[in-house]
Amino acid sequence: MLGRFERKASGEATVEYGDGTMRIVKPGSFVRCAVTGEPIALDNLRYWSAELQEAYITPEAVMKRLSELGRSPG
Repeated sequence: MLGRFERKASGEATVEYGDGTMRIVKPGSFVRCAVTGEPIALDNLRYWSAELQEAYITPEAVMKRLSELGRSPG
C-alpha cells in the first residue's frame, strides 16, 4: 500500500525490493521493467527480484530475465 505522498508523486520512483516487500526510497508514480524498459505504475507492480533489485512488467519478462542469466524458475 502506498502512502499519501507516494500516490501524488510523479516521475520514476526508486525502490528497494525485498522478499515479498518493497520500500520506496525516492517517491514517484512508476518504475521501469528491467527487461522491456516499459513503465510500471507502482500500484500495478507485482513482479520483482530482490536479488537483482529489478522490476518486471509480466511473468514473461521474469522468465526472459532468468533465461538470460541461465537460470531456471524456482
